[in-house]
Amino acid sequence: MRRLYSLEYWIDDGWYVGRLIEIPGVFSQAESLEELKENIRDAYRMMMEEL
Repeated sequence: MRRLYSLEYWIDDGWYVGRLIEIPGVFSQAESLEELKENIRDAYRMMMEEL
């Protein structure tokens, strides 16, 4: 089953910084929005592996 989450992001000092709204603790940053999306997916996967 595939789940959809909301990515909230902003630009801070030239970096895209983001978090998943529905899952506290999943944050990341990147130089581009596409890279941020990939990093957030990786952060989510790593968090789920720890559970």
